[in-house]
Amino acid sequence: MVSSFLLSLREGLEAALIIGIVLGALRKIRRTDLAPALWIGTLAATGVSILAAVLLTIFGLSLEGNAEKIYEGITMFLAAGILTWMIFWMSGQARHLKGELEEGVNKAAVSTGKRSLFWLAFFAVVREGVELALFITAAFFAGNNEQVGTNTIQTLAGVVLGLGTAILLGWSLLATTVRLDLRRFFQITGMLLILFAAGLVAHGIHEFNEINWIPSIVEHVWDVNSFIDETSVSGELLKTLFGYNGNPSLTEMIGYIGYLITVGIFFGRSTSKRDVKAVQPQV
Repeated sequence: MVSSFLLSLREGLEAALIIGIVLGALRKIRRTDLAPALWIGTLAATGVSILAAVLLTIFGLSLEGNAEKIYEGITMFLAAGILTWMIFWMSGQARHLKGELEEGVNKAAVSTGKRSLFWLAFFAVVREGVELALFITAAFFAGNNEQVGTNTIQTLAGVVLGLGTAILLGWSLLATTVRLDLRRFFQITGMLLILFAAGLVAHGIHEFNEINWIPSIVEHVWDVNSFIDETSVSGELLKTLFGYNGNPSLTEMIGYIGYLITVGIFFGRSTSKRDVKAVQPQV
């Protein structure tokens, strides 16, 4: 539930900010009559995202044996790759997002109006939604496959809480004088999501270990299940959030640590450069 909450909060806040920026741009140019097209586009994107999550999960649950492991492994790697791209993209492009969206709104208002605004909202929100659907599917399969009902309830609870929190934060930013340090928010959640993505990489390697697509080299580097059992409540939490495995293979450890070090270094450098630019006086 924690991983689905964090993912939903991050993606939901991005979508809420997009909607808020577009609504603000409409008020600025006095075209609030186009707002219904925005909401229809947002609802359509939400429907597509929910459908994508349901289809991805149902398809994965319908597979058995090696096909299931292949699907889960590919899902883990794909989710980790897109999640990594999203972390860096949002961290680097967030400051340009408002200007780009306002420009799109202005073009929509003077061209085909409602139709253009519908597609502007749809594509902006559906990108976040489909990404979230893939991440939630990966988080779902990262849990205990024998506890499908429990995983489903916990995942849905995390999504509802995360999106609800994102909506409240988005509304607060628009309706009050409260100002959230978005740059710091995305930095902190980015670091947490890097840990989550590292766990996805390790889990994907684990699935491919089981079908011998990636050799284990050493099947179990250690076994600490007697200390923290991966099927216990704390073990399940660590497993779905950070990819914990009580008895990992050597290639799992190499993948996890290698991803964490590589992405962590690049993320640290990119955020430190932006921090320096943010405090430099404008000439």
